[in-house]
Amino acid sequence: MTVHFIGAGPGAADLITVRGRDLLAACPVCLYAGSIVPQEMLAWCGPDTRLIDTAPLSLDEIEAEYAKADAAGEDVARLHSGDLSMWSAVAEQMRRLDRLGIAYSLTPGVPAFSAAAATLGRELTIPAEAQSLVLTRISGRASAMPPGETLAAFGATGATLALHLAIHALDRVVEELTPHYGADCPVAIVFHASWPDEKIIRGTLADIVERFAADPVERTAIIFVGRTLGATDFRESSLYDPDYQRRFRGRD
Repeated sequence: MTVHFIGAGPGAADLITVRGRDLLAACPVCLYAGSIVPQEMLAWCGPDTRLIDTAPLSLDEIEAEYAKADAAGEDVARLHSGDLSMWSAVAEQMRRLDRLGIAYSLTPGVPAFSAAAATLGRELTIPAEAQSLVLTRISGRASAMPPGETLAAFGATGATLALHLAIHALDRVVEELTPHYGADCPVAIVFHASWPDEKIIRGTLADIVERFAADPVERTAIIFVGRTLGATDFRESSLYDPDYQRRFRGRD
């Protein structure tokens, strides 16, 4: 048997990958993160699939479910929100599967920041404005940040920031980033990107706290900070410039 880790995407059921959807349909067992994966996603599972909500389970209990499925020779679809490569708690599960000698695969999902950028209608890298995107968070109960990974350090680069798991500390985000980006720097908070109740709160580092207080959201929100959010008067990329020769263009 194999445990198939699947990135469910940002929320909308149809933003799962085709591979992920097909695995959900094929596996007789599905472990899913019920606190953040929408119930509509489970419609891709087969009618006889054994569904297990992992929200109330410990890692030991999840491991026991893997072992139980292994003994029965049943493939498992392990459904996580977003993409598996960031803050998914997949690494410790794979380590335990290695110890048990159980095979696994990883199917990536559409990351939340990508869906949030689509909701905003923005490209997060703009020529000569910012060519880097930093995906980060702040310290929380589940995991502390390494000493060198601070908002000030990232802010000093001027890159566009996508802050996850930080909406509860918006005051601190503003305080630490304003010296680096300036009070007039655009900010956008995207709540539940791709969900039916998605919401956008726009502002600047000077007024985003006040705007958020007037229309607050909880938990699954991303805070974007950077000049690219408001850029309009920027030069066009050289990629499609008529004088730019590249191997696929075939110009003399």
